[in-house]
Amino acid sequence: MRRIGFVGLGRMGLPMAQNLARAGYEVLAWNRTPKEAEGLHPASLEEVAQTGLVLTMLADDRATEAVLPTLMRHLPPGGVHVAMSTLGVPYSRSLWTRHREAGQVYVAAPVFGRPDAAEKAALRVVAAGPGEKLAELKPLFLALGQEVYEVGEEPPLAHAVKLGGNFLIAAMLEALAEAYVLVEKNGVRREDFYRVVAGFFRSPVYENYGRILLERRFTPGFALKWGLKDVRLIAEAADTTHTPLPLGHLLLDRMLEGVARGLGEEDWTAVLRLVEAHAGVEG
Repeated sequence: MRRIGFVGLGRMGLPMAQNLARAGYEVLAWNRTPKEAEGLHPASLEEVAQTGLVLTMLADDRATEAVLPTLMRHLPPGGVHVAMSTLGVPYSRSLWTRHREAGQVYVAAPVFGRPDAAEKAALRVVAAGPGEKLAELKPLFLALGQEVYEVGEEPPLAHAVKLGGNFLIAAMLEALAEAYVLVEKNGVRREDFYRVVAGFFRSPVYENYGRILLERRFTPGFALKWGLKDVRLIAEAADTTHTPLPLGHLLLDRMLEGVARGLGEEDWTAVLRLVEAHAGVEG
C-alpha cells in the first residue's frame, strides 16, 4: 500500500482524501483544525511531508504558503508536492522554482468540480509537471476524477488553465443570471427557459449551474467569497501579462458587490440575487 500525505480537509479536500483511501492508499492527513475522518490517519505536517508524496488542497495562496516551509523542510530529496487547489499563476511559478532549488518535484493538478463531484470521484483534473511524474500520478488522479487533462511540463500552466476555466464559469453565471431575469420580465417562466438552455446549450456546466440558479440553491458548494478570490487571481494573471480583460473586471465588481452585501458565505450562484435586485425583481 502506497503511503501518501494530504493537507487540507475542507469541503473538497475531505472527500478527495477519503476517495484515495478507498482506492487503496494509506493517507496521512493534516488539517489546520484537527479533524477525525473515516479511512484517514491524522498526522503532523512533518509526518505528512516525510511520506515523499504530498497533496495540498488549501483555500488559497496564503494558506498554502503557511504550511510550505514545514513541508519543504521535511519533504525528502526527490519528494513530490502536488498542488490541487486553485492558486495564482505567479505563486505557482514561485512554488516550482523553490521546489526545484530544493531538489524536490512540483506538480500542479487543480481540479474542476464542486463538493458533490468530489464525493463521487467525478472531478476533472488538470495536470502539469514532468511527464514521467504525471504518468506515475495518473492512477492517483483517476481515483479522484473522471478525466485527467495534461497540459504541459511547466506546472504553472495547469493553474493558468484552471483560472481560464473559472473565468468561463463566472462569466456563464453572470450571463445565466441576467438571462433568467430578462426572460422572466418579458413573460417567460424560468423553468421553460431552463429547458431550452439545458437542451441547446447542453453541457454539464450549463445544466448543473442552470438548475442551481433555477432552484435558487445558494447553500455553498463554492462560496461567493472564494469566487471573488479566484476572479482576483484571474485579474492578477491578466495584469502580470498585460492582458486586457474588460469582462473580468466586470465580474470582479459583481463578486465584490456580493461580498459587500453580505453574500460572501452563500454559493457564488447568489450573483442571481444581485442581478434581481438591480432589475427590481423579487427573488
